[in-house]
Amino acid sequence: MKKRDGPPRSDTDGSKKSLQFVGVLNGEYVPRGSCHTPGPAPAPSISLLDWGSKGSVGGTPGAPCQCGFGGAMQPHRRRPHALPRFELSPRMREACLIVKTHLGHPSATKSKEVLASSSLVLQEWFRLSSQKSSIPDTVANHLLAFAEVSPALLAHVVNLADGNGNTALHYSVSHSNFHIVRLLLDTGVCNVDHQNKAGYTALMLAALAAVEQEDDMNVVRRLFSMGNVNAKASQAGQTALMLAVSHGRQEMVEALLACGADVNLQDEEGSTALMCACEHGRVETVKLLLAQPTCNISIVDSDGNNAVAIALEAGHSNIAVLLYAHLNGTKAQLPVSTAAPPSCHLPHTRAMEVAPWWGGTGL
Repeated sequence: MKKRDGPPRSDTDGSKKSLQFVGVLNGEYVPRGSCHTPGPAPAPSISLLDWGSKGSVGGTPGAPCQCGFGGAMQPHRRRPHALPRFELSPRMREACLIVKTHLGHPSATKSKEVLASSSLVLQEWFRLSSQKSSIPDTVANHLLAFAEVSPALLAHVVNLADGNGNTALHYSVSHSNFHIVRLLLDTGVCNVDHQNKAGYTALMLAALAAVEQEDDMNVVRRLFSMGNVNAKASQAGQTALMLAVSHGRQEMVEALLACGADVNLQDEEGSTALMCACEHGRVETVKLLLAQPTCNISIVDSDGNNAVAIALEAGHSNIAVLLYAHLNGTKAQLPVSTAAPPSCHLPHTRAMEVAPWWGGTGL
């Protein structure tokens, strides 16, 4: 991790490698058959969206959801009289009924009709739920409509994955559409630990999000509490905690630790979250990790280096003093004046995209 994720300490230091996001097309869902070139998009996918009164069904930001979820779908709950009853289009409803029937006989061979209906449902679901501009009210209406057809159909649609293994939850997190994330979690059937083809879960993506609204952060905490915070990505063996540390997401680090993130897990190079914090010069993160009773600073990576050696090699002597003091059970006396630690930035050609690591080159 420290050699794969860390930003270079200077523009001329090319020894560090940054995270690579394969096949990003600005985080947007692209219908099957569309062509695009793998690589980072021109602008970050995660951006803060001010949903305002449009952010919650019923028009009051932060108010309890009025869509009838309440932690589990309630398809027969009466809607407010001011809202017209939503109905699926005849074509979509017919496709849903066909898919529902097939779900009851999963071992049966899929006919052309079933294949066509499944494709229609998938395309329509990602179109309405997985765009940066997706509207929470629209998603809520469709979730209720799917539940009214059958609970099995709801579970099937919510967990649909595209060609790269990404679900609506992956996309919603990558776009910071946390109102939609909340709706998906409210169904009670969303598989939050689903890994895309690159091995990343939506929880890992959330660890990279820069969240400003407390309501959104509460959704992130809820996601962390529902998923496996210690799952490792298949590409480099990184955990959500390592990703949050390496990209300076202190609030995410705190939230992950509160949900039981293991500070001593190692990635494929043997690096821990503490080692990553040491290399990037993140003093406050180092203090937070050291405060965890189980934190083991004697762990060595695949090169035989522990956190102290990594801090010294990166030129962060103040952190090395902190670690040494912790080892000896004394309070560290940090220098009064120290150079500001290098910011965690990536070269322009590998601009940080807080979006799913798409596990393929096309949908």
